[in-house]
Amino acid sequence: MLALGFILLIVSAILGIMLGSTPLTFSEIINAFSNGFDSSAGGRIFLYVRLPRTLASIVCGGALAMSGAVIQGVLANRLASPSIIGVNSGAGFAVTLCTALGIYGGWQLSLSAFTGAFTVVILVSLGARKWGASRGTVILIGVAVNSLLGAVSDTIVTFFPEVGVMSNDFRVGEFSGVTYEKLVPSSILILIATVLLLTLTNELDVLTLGEDSAKGLGMNTPLMQTIFLLLSALLAGCAVSLAGLLSFVGLMIPHAVRRISGSKSSHLIPLCGLFGGSFVCLCDTVARTFFAPYEIPVGIIMSFLGAPFFVFILIQVKGGHSRD
Repeated sequence: MLALGFILLIVSAILGIMLGSTPLTFSEIINAFSNGFDSSAGGRIFLYVRLPRTLASIVCGGALAMSGAVIQGVLANRLASPSIIGVNSGAGFAVTLCTALGIYGGWQLSLSAFTGAFTVVILVSLGARKWGASRGTVILIGVAVNSLLGAVSDTIVTFFPEVGVMSNDFRVGEFSGVTYEKLVPSSILILIATVLLLTLTNELDVLTLGEDSAKGLGMNTPLMQTIFLLLSALLAGCAVSLAGLLSFVGLMIPHAVRRISGSKSSHLIPLCGLFGGSFVCLCDTVARTFFAPYEIPVGIIMSFLGAPFFVFILIQVKGGHSRD
């Protein structure tokens, strides 16, 4: 399955680079490497538009999918994902605040998005544990958090109208404004979080057995839960700082991967990264080619696909009417 994931990722990246309002050919790309990227229009499009956009879609898709897999495991809730329980909204609020303060990229934006995401995921986790919340209640908490943070972000836009220029695209999620200044710091943090996560897959498997079972095996469950939630927040927060509020990636991809590879974390996490990156890259390619000469934000495509999927999973998990 890993080989299939890598192949799909490579194909998705090639399509993302070559397709668009101005299609690129292999010869144009090779000539750009040989003669310099500024020597032709195709070389400039490749270096300054297609490459950062394709890389950003792959990085964000993989990060959100891995974050969703971790959150679902730690909260023991297959309905949870960064967008549904408010993690993305926490990062989005932090990004909106930074933009109002004049911070448009770099490490400060990425770290602020992580802080917002981590704060929300910890609050939701603690609330679910303290109140013994059911799966449905956790989702309702997430809906409330999303609404609250959305209202706060709207308030910021009201007092700082210049933030509203980017707010619409940011809320639906899109990659047209990605620059290397945004891409590099976020990608480095996502890479660090991914490496750390891959070294802790055995611990994640133990944690998904249940808190009592994990304690019986000698695990410090509060510490490990905090570590995993921190890593998932770092992944989601950095992705949001790049692409905006992409929805449902962290829900759909982990479910699909579990169907084909099982729930073992050493397989689940890397496959979520590969398939998540491929999925978002392909969706972004569709968003800017199928509706030419118009380009729609990729987040709209995600919502069309993700909302019915969420309803289907909700009915499947709850049997349409049964309690948790």
